[in-house]
Formats: sequence, C-alpha cells, structure tokens
Amino acid sequence: MKRIMKYKVLWILAVLLITATSCEDFLDRPTEDSFTIDNFYQTDDQCFQAANILYNSPWYDFQRGFLWIGDQLAGNVYTGTETIYQNFNLNSTNEDLVNASNSLWLVNGHCNAVIENVRSKAGPDVSQEVKNTVIGEAMTMKALAYFYLARIWGAVPIIHSNTEIIGAGTANQLQKNRLEDVYEYIQRTLLRAIELLPEENKAGRIHKYSAMGLLSKVYLTRSGLGQSGTRDQQYLDLAKQYAKQVIDNYPGQLEPVYSNLFRISTGNYNSENLISWRWTISNTWTSQNSLQSDVALNNFTGIAGDTWGSWRGVTIDLQNLFGEDALSATRQSDDTRRKATMMMWGDHYEYFWRHEGGFTATMDNDNNVAGATFGVPTGANIVKHIVGHYEGDHAAENGNLGQRMASDLATHILRLADVYLIYAEAILGNSDNTTDAEALKYFNAVRQRAIPGAEPIKKLDFEMIFNERRKELALEGDNWYDYVRLSYYDPDKAIAMINAQERGSYEGDLYGYYKGEVDESNISINSFKVNIFRGDFTLPFPEIDLSMNPWLSEGAVPFDFETIEY
Repeated sequence: MKRIMKYKVLWILAVLLITATSCEDFLDRPTEDSFTIDNFYQTDDQCFQAANILYNSPWYDFQRGFLWIGDQLAGNVYTGTETIYQNFNLNSTNEDLVNASNSLWLVNGHCNAVIENVRSKAGPDVSQEVKNTVIGEAMTMKALAYFYLARIWGAVPIIHSNTEIIGAGTANQLQKNRLEDVYEYIQRTLLRAIELLPEENKAGRIHKYSAMGLLSKVYLTRSGLGQSGTRDQQYLDLAKQYAKQVIDNYPGQLEPVYSNLFRISTGNYNSENLISWRWTISNTWTSQNSLQSDVALNNFTGIAGDTWGSWRGVTIDLQNLFGEDALSATRQSDDTRRKATMMMWGDHYEYFWRHEGGFTATMDNDNNVAGATFGVPTGANIVKHIVGHYEGDHAAENGNLGQRMASDLATHILRLADVYLIYAEAILGNSDNTTDAEALKYFNAVRQRAIPGAEPIKKLDFEMIFNERRKELALEGDNWYDYVRLSYYDPDKAIAMINAQERGSYEGDLYGYYKGEVDESNISINSFKVNIFRGDFTLPFPEIDLSMNPWLSEGAVPFDFETIEY
C-alpha cells in the first residue's frame, strides 16, 4: 500500500516537471534527457508533443478494467457468475477500481500540467493558435476524465490546479464536491475548450466537434441529475443543440461498413471517430493497447501466452438482444453489428488470420487455423478490440508487428453514431414517444448502416433508443453509463432493466454439442440474474484512496467557481 501511495504522489509531481518520456511513431513525445520544463515548449511541434501523452499512457490502467466497468456491469460481458462485476459484489479493494481511479486522476494531473505549462512556459515562437489548440485538447481530455469519475464514483474533489494543491500541501485533505458542481465544472471546461479548439486538427487529434459531441453527452446525462421521473428540459435542449451543431457542421460521416471501425487500417483515423485513445507500440510500457490480451481466444495472436480470453465472452442477454441463439447453427447476420461484436459458432472472419484464408469459429480446439482454445459457456466470444495474428493481421494493417500485450489499435470513446443517438434521445426527452422527423432521420441512419435495406422506423420510444445504443456501442466500454444516466431520474426503471437480464450460461457439454458429440436436449441454460439496489449505481472508492484522503468518506461540499478562471 505504501508503494502505491508513493507511486501516485510521484506521478502527480512528475507531470508538473515534464509530461512524457520518449517513444516512436505518430505520437512522438519529448525525451527526459534532452529537455527540462524551462527549455521545452519552444516550438509549435514541442507543444503538440507535450499533449501527445494525453491520448494514451495515463489512460492505460483505466483501459485494463474498461470493459468490466463499462460492459460487464451493463450485462454485456460474461466472465463467470462469481466475478464481482457479474454479480455486483464490488468492494473497495478491487484492483480494477484501484487502477481506474489512479489512471483517471493521472489523466487529470497530466492535463493540468499541459495547460499550466503551455500558458507559462511557451516560447515566443509558439503561435497563439497552437497554444489554444493544445490547451483545448487537454481541457477536453480533462473533462472526459471527470465525466468518468462522476459516473463511476459520483461526488469527487475538483482539482483545477495540481500546482496550487501541492504548493499548499493539501493533497490529502481534499473534500468531495457536490455532483452537480462536478458536472458544472465539466461543462465549463468543455465550453472553454470549444472556444479554443479549431474546427480541424491534425489527424486523430481532438477538435472543436470532439468537444461539442462530448458536451452534448454531458448535458444529456446531467438532464436527469436530481430529477424524479422526468428530465430537466433546459439540459435536454442543450444536449440537442450541441449534438445538432456536430451533425450539421462536422465534415465527418458514418463509416459505411461497421466492422471497419475496429480495424487499424480503416478505423484508427476514421472520420466517424470524434475522440479515441491512440495507442502505439513502443519502448514505453503503457503507450500500447493491451485489451486484445484480455478478451481474445487463447493462442489467437501467434504469440505464446499473449491472450487469455477463451473463457470470457458475451452474455446470453446481449445475444438475445440481437435475436441470437448460441445453440442454433444458423446465425442472425442481418444486423452487421452482431458479427462485428461477438464471435459465434460458424462465423468466418476474413480479417483474422487472413494469411491462412481467415478464421472460422469452429468451436473445436483441434480444428481451427489458429490453434485457438474455445471455452466460454455462453457460446459467444468478444470480437471488438482484437487485431488477430501479430504478423498476418497486425503487420498487414499498418506494417508493424504486434507484440505481447501490445497492439496499435485505437480505442474509440466517442463516435458520430453516438452523437446521432444522443440527438434522438434529447428530442424524445420526456415524451413517451416521438415521430419527430429529425429524431427519426438520425436514429434510422445508425440503424440502417447496421441493417442495410431495413425499413425505416416511424415512431421512437425510450426503449428503442436505449436498445439501439446498446447494440451500437456494445463492448466499447459505454453501456453501463446509460444505466447510470437513467438511474439519475428513474432508478427503479434502471434497476428493473438490470435485474431482468440473463447473466447465466449454458449447462452441459456445450462444445461437445458443437462437435456433434452431445444432443441439444442435454444443454440447458443455467440462469443467473442479479438483484441490485439504488446504491449499486455508484461504485465504492478504492481503499487506498480513502486511506490517502479520509475526507472522501465525508459529505460533499459546494465548489466555489469564483476561485478559478479559464
């Protein structure tokens, strides 16, 4: 524990001195041995380099538990009914929660450092446009970190300046601020970012429409905060306003082929992506994407010991939402998102093991081109976040070999499709249903991209939008926060939806059945459902955080916004 405390404090101090270490690739960073804080930030390129780290390393430890919080709590991911995310038996010693908290506060610290250093250290040759852009990027990432903090833990301390807190020696005496003030802080941060950011930025970087899209999601979430049964119309209107600005003015578009979003070559810099974590394999641990190791079938990348996800997969409940049945030899592939999200019996993927003609989910350990191991008792494995063979697929995508626990695949945090659905939900607002032409247009744009030729929907209600969001964003670390948003104003409905989910698995020799050795009559569902309560929508603070700062156990206090300025 002492080691972890020391680690946290040292990181907070380190980001105030210099914001990164060296690595190669697009996201170049300043080297510690070549610069000090006083002789860096002298050119436009150096300012951009200082912000590059905001796109990967500080997020790494949050990434590792990203799907467990964002999707397993939401009923999308199965890892066994005894796991704490499956049965909501979370506690303050859980390693993923510890890492998530550490990671999100590191992001905040890095963002604060970039903002303060650009303002105070940028040399005369740095253009005002670049200073504004880099500060705007940092503010957007800072707001994103706080958005996660608020939706995971509720009221948290607002740390506007690490320098002031360290100087005052109050890092272990920070009181929580009221949740409504945290949301106000997020909004103010994004509004200032929007003022500073350009409409276009370098490829893959945050721009004005990134911040606008995120702000629309923040307003939609805040619309239910402190409400009962209905949402605050002023925030619904603001969510609609900012989503529409993105829709009308952002030059990007929906990627026509859904699965392309999750490939390195066609997805990393796809115009549909408004905010992404941009991982790169380098000599710096934490610059890379490691999600593949957690979710891919064992032996799937061609690197020994690289993956361990054979017994992790997709819940029966999410399969049901797509109209799937793991016992059927016939796949439901009308909705192209199904196959791009979950791998089931008979599915063939031309982009996995392409050098061997593609990969087919035979469900037979002795009969598949990868020599992969199948095992999840729900009959569906995860597809998103997987690149495939380290050479045949990873190198084919971008020329770089994949490595153990390391890929270059971007993790998408906010997509244009999300903004379309935010817009539709904001228009629906407090109504039971809507036939609004704009809401239908953008809802159908998302749905018909996934189901080409589908008849357009002519009337929308809340459940339709909610389920569409679940299918569109499944396994992208986002669905749980839709339940949190609903719990702000209708907790009973959110509870009922979670408690109704089928989180169990198949009982019997499922893989013997797939090989024709067991009759289907010997396979049945071992049902498992949870019984959650209102308090389960706020997760416990990590024990290490509580020991470092006992004030986290106390009540939240108002934040004095007159003490800060942008």
